[in-house]
Amino acid sequence: MKLTDNVLRSFRVAKVFRENSDKINCFDYSPNGETVISSSDDDSIVLYDCQEGKPKRTLYSKKYGVDLIRYTHAANTVVYSSNKIDDTIRYLSLHDNKYIRYFPGHTKRVVALSMSPVDDTFISGSLDKTIRLWDLRSPNCQGLMHLQGKPVCSFDPEGLIFAAGVNSEMVKLYDLRSFDKGPFATFKMQYDRTCEWTGLKFSNDGKLILISTNGGFIRLIDAFKGAVLHTFGGYNNSKAVTLEASFTPDSQFIMIGSEDGKIHVWNGESGMKVAVLDGKHTGPITCLQFNPKFMTFASACSNMVRKWVLSSSE
Repeated sequence: MKLTDNVLRSFRVAKVFRENSDKINCFDYSPNGETVISSSDDDSIVLYDCQEGKPKRTLYSKKYGVDLIRYTHAANTVVYSSNKIDDTIRYLSLHDNKYIRYFPGHTKRVVALSMSPVDDTFISGSLDKTIRLWDLRSPNCQGLMHLQGKPVCSFDPEGLIFAAGVNSEMVKLYDLRSFDKGPFATFKMQYDRTCEWTGLKFSNDGKLILISTNGGFIRLIDAFKGAVLHTFGGYNNSKAVTLEASFTPDSQFIMIGSEDGKIHVWNGESGMKVAVLDGKHTGPITCLQFNPKFMTFASACSNMVRKWVLSSSE
């Protein structure tokens, strides 16, 4: 089935999970879409089975905390950042709940983590104003970039380039094979002092970049030219919460949650808002992602995950 404006308006909440006692700070779908994993401020990692629609396992990272959890390419392994004790990134086997490797180096909180879609490379951005490039097979940082401010960063879908958003006003594109030579493209945006950038994502077709902010708008830009195509607003975010914005897998639609628990959806081409979905979330929707393979998506607020599916009338 193809996603259309009408199909998006037909999504309904199918399941509500209340596994967490504190804010869910991140989740990530496995590449095959069969599981989704969440990290929470209550130090728990919950693995959900997307096909059966139920939690499979809960692990804990009580000593270090857990944030920004990401699947790697190997089955049953994840990387995540710490929000207690230190700022080391950890590589965990879900199979036996053992750490495979540690990646020390950042001296302040990690605020961006992106896994290459094609190999064992990943990048991290931190409040220490650096972006680091890593390889899962080595604890040593493979590359280091010093920036002027807080970074957000992400790989493109082919894993050949990565984008860094710097100081909430510039997007720099780097070639992975020669990133030490500096960016091959820099796009300067209009600086908005009312908010800061909180996320950066490429669309699956690699043509678009979505910049999320902790204000009341998100921006869609052309990944090749840097031109702002659309600015989407009209959703509630008065408390400067970090709300996750996402593309649908076909790169056609953009979604973001809001602090009043509703999800706003726009058509990326026309820029028109096509749906506002009410999942009866009790707080701001901090996490929102579409399943890469199946016609479902998940949203999370303070301590609940909701699984959305097409209503049966469709």
